[in-house]
Amino acid sequence: MTEHHPENQSEPRPLSPQDAYDLLHEKPQAVLVDIRSTMEFLFVGHPKGAVHVPWIDEPDWTVNPQFVTEIRKLLLGGATCAPEGPCAPVVLICRSGKRSLEAGKALLAAGLGNVFHVDEGFEGDLDEDHHRSTQGGWRFRGLPWEQC
Repeated sequence: MTEHHPENQSEPRPLSPQDAYDLLHEKPQAVLVDIRSTMEFLFVGHPKGAVHVPWIDEPDWTVNPQFVTEIRKLLLGGATCAPEGPCAPVVLICRSGKRSLEAGKALLAAGLGNVFHVDEGFEGDLDEDHHRSTQGGWRFRGLPWEQC
């Protein structure tokens, strides 16, 4: 994977579930953030090792005003952008890739760099029967996940 320069980034860079998984293993300082609601994270399941920071959550279903701050906190302790090197990769995942795209744009607008999102999400898009996890997503691709 080529090094990505955050100064040219206006949208989070899309990754397939497998490419996201590979990036997380190639760069141990990278962080995988599941941005779905608490109910989705707990009961639908989530990628193993993902940190949960909801973008939109119950009960009000509004954008989390502390989202950027919470992501910045995750990046403390050696994983932040260093003057002599690139920013630690932040990989966002949601249900199907739509919320993670918007959340990634917010992080970039706030000055964070090296932001990615899983373009198929955890469950993928709906199929013709309105089912998820049948044609795409982290879980469909057989990557490690768990649920409570």
